[in-house]
Amino acid sequence: MAKPRVATTSLAGCFGCHMSVLDIDERILQLIELIDFDRSPIDDYKHITQRCAVGLIEGGCCNEENVHVLQEFRNNCDILISLGDCAIMGGIPAMRNNIPLQECFDEAYLSGPTVYNPSGQIPNDPELPLLLNRVYPCSEVVKMDYHLPGCPPRADLIWQTLVALLTDKPLDLPYELIKYD
Repeated sequence: MAKPRVATTSLAGCFGCHMSVLDIDERILQLIELIDFDRSPIDDYKHITQRCAVGLIEGGCCNEENVHVLQEFRNNCDILISLGDCAIMGGIPAMRNNIPLQECFDEAYLSGPTVYNPSGQIPNDPELPLLLNRVYPCSEVVKMDYHLPGCPPRADLIWQTLVALLTDKPLDLPYELIKYD
């Protein structure tokens, strides 16, 4: 019988949530017995290759490519999980939401203290994904099934969630795993 597939991606985030996946330490060997990874920086697949049982999404949506990837995951994953505060609420990248986008461009490419741009041009190559007017939490773009809080979520929280979902056991997360004091 084929093992369930799990896909992961990082949108507008820092890869800290993927580090928490790796922080399950030696249990990653047990996880590999349960699953096959599909699209993930762990195996470097760039697109989902077949239907996945679970998709783990790190980061919010700040550009059109993030939206496209998130929609691809929703269309190809049975269960979609917001992994971390950036995916759930926008996190640190959403700090730009109160600043007009033009001001962000000006600071980054024209008038910032470390900017050297004698041409005075803001990059506009068609290969660059179009920035959205703000950073959106994943749940404002597609339906998310679960949210694992934290910056990043604890490795034990990710481990217990994946094992429960992939073995059809009840998802019973003790308060100690999801609290952040």
